[in-house]
Amino acid sequence: MKTLRNIILLVTMALTFAAPSTASAAEKEGGFSLKEVLFGHVQDSYQWHVTDIGGKPVIIHLPMIFYSQTSGFHVMCSSQFTHEPDENLLREGPDGFYIQGAEDEKGKIVEKVGAEYKPVCFDISITKQVCILFIDAIILLLCILIPARWCKKHKVNDPAPKGFTGLMHMFVMSIYDDLIKSVLGEKADKYAPYLLTCFFFIFFANLMGIMPFPPGGGNITGNISVTLVLALFTFILTNVTGNGHYWKEIFWPEVPTWLKCPVPLMPVIELFGVFIKPVVLTVRLFANMLAGHAIAISLTCMIFIMFAVGGALGNALGGVITPVSVAMSIFMMLLELLVCYIQAMVFTLLSSIYIQMSHAKAE
Repeated sequence: MKTLRNIILLVTMALTFAAPSTASAAEKEGGFSLKEVLFGHVQDSYQWHVTDIGGKPVIIHLPMIFYSQTSGFHVMCSSQFTHEPDENLLREGPDGFYIQGAEDEKGKIVEKVGAEYKPVCFDISITKQVCILFIDAIILLLCILIPARWCKKHKVNDPAPKGFTGLMHMFVMSIYDDLIKSVLGEKADKYAPYLLTCFFFIFFANLMGIMPFPPGGGNITGNISVTLVLALFTFILTNVTGNGHYWKEIFWPEVPTWLKCPVPLMPVIELFGVFIKPVVLTVRLFANMLAGHAIAISLTCMIFIMFAVGGALGNALGGVITPVSVAMSIFMMLLELLVCYIQAMVFTLLSSIYIQMSHAKAE
């Protein structure tokens, strides 16, 4: 599957730059900009740009909460800032505050102090990705609590549930039996709540990311901050609950003494491996989801890039590329549905393996 995604990425890049000089000229003249569309989707922002109707943007404005060293805490709305940046790429707001960057970017909030622009020191604004994060959490709670309520009211020997509750029961049991229990064995019940939460949170977040309209449209698993926090949870759980044999294998592994003393070569390598594991979890999920979104958006945008060239050449290129782009976009979106499940499963599987390794017993 990685090879297939790499091939699609190479084809996308080749088609995108098929007419580089004319496409760049069209962009400079106010034409279509792939960079703006791509980064507008994968980047965070202080407002939620839904679509354009009649040339006017439809925007969901979000609250901004930050602390300034000169004037304390501030709570305001993103609608109080200008939509278009000025020549210095600053969007002016009230009380001498500005947002650096375009409307679809989450730039720094800066305050004008004299002739200088100083960034605020503390920013806890409800951005687009934070808002989507809350929505994903609510969906996760509903998908788990509704079946849990059914289980609370029924006995084990009652007929199996149907509809949505039955679907979630089947989904949960398949992940528990085939993934978690097969790795952790008798320790599965202890760690299943955390691992199931990881799986379904990542899976729902991935699905919401490929949805092009609210409440989706935000690629939060393509944000390295989100994947880093998830990986840190696994890192903490693995090392806090690890047994004595796990730590012995790190600091005094069963290798020739000269590899441990006087130069602690193997302990350093083993300790380095402890910190590599969360990095693997972080980058694997982040890179796969970000690349998938970038490819899918680029395939669709190729149509507009070619037509933006203008003239007979642009019409010819657009006519040729449209059916190819549509077909490849549909295929890529179907592939992304599968990737949404696979990436959630891989993160859960690796977390299960790391936890199991921290509880291994001496032979």
